[in-house]
Amino acid sequence: MIRQLDSEIWVIDHPDFKLGPGVRIGTRTTLIRLAEGGLWVHSPGPLTEDLTQEINRLGPVRFLVAPNTFHHLFVSENCAAWPSAKLYLAPGLAAKRKDLAGAAELRGEAEPGWAGEIDQCLIEGSPRLGEVAFRHGSSRTLILTDWVFNVGRPESIGARLFFSVTGVLGGVSISRLIRFLTRDTAAARRSFEHVLEWDFNRIVLAHGDILEQDGPRSLKNALSRIGRSSS
Repeated sequence: MIRQLDSEIWVIDHPDFKLGPGVRIGTRTTLIRLAEGGLWVHSPGPLTEDLTQEINRLGPVRFLVAPNTFHHLFVSENCAAWPSAKLYLAPGLAAKRKDLAGAAELRGEAEPGWAGEIDQCLIEGSPRLGEVAFRHGSSRTLILTDWVFNVGRPESIGARLFFSVTGVLGGVSISRLIRFLTRDTAAARRSFEHVLEWDFNRIVLAHGDILEQDGPRSLKNALSRIGRSSS
């Protein structure tokens, strides 16, 4: 159920996640074990009793991170499973999820609980998405959510249609929906220029295949869809 990528970083794939009937797009949770032994959980997903136990074997969950305004559907059940964990929400999500009162809001810089191990950057220019990008330094892993997809050929017709309409079939790309939601492309490019200064190779995405190599070049190419040169 949990797949290890590198020392202290794991992912959980949720292939059955659906946007609607027949539109199975999948999603992904990322786990990082911090130096003090606690777990940082990015984009919390659906839980089962077995999965909860498996996560607990890796360490105590310290932080739950909802990284944009779309990835919040399973936050409540994760908070119930780990009531002592501190919840962080993407900018704008608290207004959407008023039931999560008391949660902290992610900023454009690393939070004290994980600073020095995980970097973060708010991707400006798309406030309705409010996505925050992260990098796990020791494994050289960039973690994105909905800004970039890497979709091959989904099994279901509904998913193929959805990914085709949004323009993300067949490789690393930015969806038409995200480009539509981006109101200030210059601000988005500046944010990604900062991200590209980080040292990373792998990119973990919420949808599609993980990029194990050549992450910076693939990201630069995808960014050409918002007006950035792919060189």
